[in-house]
Amino acid sequence: MLGIHDFWLFAASGVVLTITPGPDTLYILGRSIAQGRRAGVLSVLGISTGIMVHTTAAALGLSALLASSAAAFSVVRWIGAAYLVYLGLRMLLRPTTGDQPAAGTTPPMSPMGVYRQGLFTNLLNPKVALFFLAFLPQFVDPHSPHRIAAFLLLGLEFILIGTTWSLCLAWFAAAASRRLREQRASGRWLGRASGVLFIGLGARVARG
Repeated sequence: MLGIHDFWLFAASGVVLTITPGPDTLYILGRSIAQGRRAGVLSVLGISTGIMVHTTAAALGLSALLASSAAAFSVVRWIGAAYLVYLGLRMLLRPTTGDQPAAGTTPPMSPMGVYRQGLFTNLLNPKVALFFLAFLPQFVDPHSPHRIAAFLLLGLEFILIGTTWSLCLAWFAAAASRRLREQRASGRWLGRASGVLFIGLGARVARG
């Protein structure tokens, strides 16, 4: 179908790769623990949108440009690392007194803001782009006249697997931390812990 072969092997590989903890998984857990289920779900949707962009770029060959340019790869990697560190510092340095809500662990943020952060976290990780460029072609016939459609279909399948798993993670993480978030002192520590987590993610991305 559309030049796709070994589809079930692709699906099985997608499940294994999805449940293996990585930066996206840790980001979703951090957001869910710090801000609750809604923020976790919005982060999942943002990350899934980013994966869709990477899939489209791989299908169109744009990721090859990133793979062939060490300078471009480094620039994108450092921007992504800096963004994650920035998010972590915001959570660590936020005021701990005054008008902070009892249940909140981070400054108020619009749903679009949470979604946008998840999107940028994924888009600014060049390893994701290179992963799709290397992984998807293994299951597409290079001589098929429908290569782009095959790439997109495989990408959508990967997104479906990843989104389902990530939503489960967000739900359980938010439920497990709900009582802690409802206590002001515990909520502050959760926010700080999430800030440290994001800074750690930034350092991990920077190391490559």
